[in-house]
Amino acid sequence: MLPQCKNLLLVMSEGVLTITLNRPYKCNAMNGELVSEIMAVFESIASNRAIRAVVMQGAEGNFCAGGDISAMNKMTGDQGEALSPEQAAWQFNRGFGRMISMVNQAPQVVITLLEGAVLGGGFGLACISDVAIADKHAKFALPETGLGIIPAQIAPFVVQRVGLTQARRLALLGERIDGDAALAMGMVHYVTDSKEAMQAQLERVLVKVKRCAPQANADTKALMLQVGLVEQEALLDDAAHTFSKTIGGKEGQEGTQAFLDKRKPSWAI
Repeated sequence: MLPQCKNLLLVMSEGVLTITLNRPYKCNAMNGELVSEIMAVFESIASNRAIRAVVMQGAEGNFCAGGDISAMNKMTGDQGEALSPEQAAWQFNRGFGRMISMVNQAPQVVITLLEGAVLGGGFGLACISDVAIADKHAKFALPETGLGIIPAQIAPFVVQRVGLTQARRLALLGERIDGDAALAMGMVHYVTDSKEAMQAQLERVLVKVKRCAPQANADTKALMLQVGLVEQEALLDDAAHTFSKTIGGKEGQEGTQAFLDKRKPSWAI
């Protein structure tokens, strides 16, 4: 069951969960409450393979303008005690890092619809999505250094997504780029020029997602996320173990039989 949320709009339809960041008066910038709600949602669906994809978007024309710095003043400790400014900043920042790591490792296919402001933490979310669809006029940036702070929790994910050379330029110049530039550097996968075109591209992506077995997708994503973190021969040993399990498992047997029968497998809804 999905949790009740104050800062998120949740819609479930045909195996797709759409999450809308709903703080439009702040350009959907994240406070601690919104971060906690995102974590609660992804925790609640972690074992649910009936949910094939998660679509993340922002309300009213902006994806996410990053972290709501003003919200740090309202952070409290685990027992409700007041925190020093430094403690509040640490708790706020590290909480976002735990959230983005959870979304990054979600077993579902995570798709971001990127329009308007895609800044700071919003930029980070775009970088960990499996499929990113951007409006050509969206504005992407890492503005932290211009504020005298650092992109602490998102920097590793940005480097992984676009490489160290591009990440340095974006972070150290605070440079703003549009959807076409984000596509050229490999940050996003598709660029569209209207809401209608973005929705049409999303539908095409979802058709492809639903052709793939949900557990196979989850296992493949988990394998890919281990690249560079686990010694390669050990990773390949583990991959062979997972492969041998899946080929004789429910999805493997169904997929093989469907191929022989020249029909769609049961998961291809």
